[in-house]
Amino acid sequence: MKEEIVNRVAQNQKLVTFDLEDYYPTGSRILLDIKDWLYQGLILKENDFRAHIANHDWTQYKNTYVALTCSTDAIIPGWAYLLLTSQLAPYASEVVVGTLEMLETYLYHDILSHLDYTPFQDKYVIIKGCSNKPVPPNAYTMAIQNLQPLVKSLRYGEACSSVPLYKQT
Repeated sequence: MKEEIVNRVAQNQKLVTFDLEDYYPTGSRILLDIKDWLYQGLILKENDFRAHIANHDWTQYKNTYVALTCSTDAIIPGWAYLLLTSQLAPYASEVVVGTLEMLETYLYHDILSHLDYTPFQDKYVIIKGCSNKPVPPNAYTMAIQNLQPLVKSLRYGEACSSVPLYKQT
């Protein structure tokens, strides 16, 4: 008679997976590079820059997450990004200055800093490692900082092959 195989990992009620993908905000991400709005890609001429802003279709950014950047070594005055943000604010969900990874980090910081972690209290938690979405590395560090004070242990990876990170003493 064959003995039934029992998945003890799946039966463990205290073992919980924390998957950062579950908190991934839906919506398009757009990198708005202003280099083409600069004279020779390097010099911001205020009148020309304002003309680009006035003629740009801002409605295309409705419900998107926007990262403002300049991919050249131009010196961009602070007011330029503020002016762009003032045009994007009625349409975009969020606007940051930087890369798309910085945008993702900002979004996760906002989400993880407002998350209720009490369901993880006194649990054995595995922070899921593989992701199909662009979860930034900083999101993992934010997660562990919020989870560690509450949990009995933290691991990283999958239940069958996880790496221990922390164990309550």
